[in-house]
Amino acid sequence: MHHNRPPLGVTRRQSLQTMGTGLGVLGLAGILSREGALADAPQPVEQLSPLAPKVAHFAPRAKRVIHLFMNGGPSQVDTFDPKPELDKYNGKRPPSANLKTERKTGGLMKSPFKFAKYGESGIEVS
Repeated sequence: MHHNRPPLGVTRRQSLQTMGTGLGVLGLAGILSREGALADAPQPVEQLSPLAPKVAHFAPRAKRVIHLFMNGGPSQVDTFDPKPELDKYNGKRPPSANLKTERKTGGLMKSPFKFAKYGESGIEVS
């Protein structure tokens, strides 16, 4: 059964757009707070929730944030971590390939990059 309108009146595209806009508002709030353009937050009389935000132990050091907003998440090739089982299943169809999905599901692909241990931690990256 196909309907021309979403059941709750909000399409998937609209909800993703709304969530993506929230990230821009966070950046704007950071800029405005640095410039002193934001009003001071009211001081609570008591903490109503143990999950309420608290003052950080250390001053934040991040200057920039890279936000990856990808439908379905990054592929195994883009995560920079080795997946040795993919070498064994390279070119074969996954067991879930017979499920009905939006897109045609092809064979699995091993990473085209070689992995080596780098840095003091010895983590393998491509």
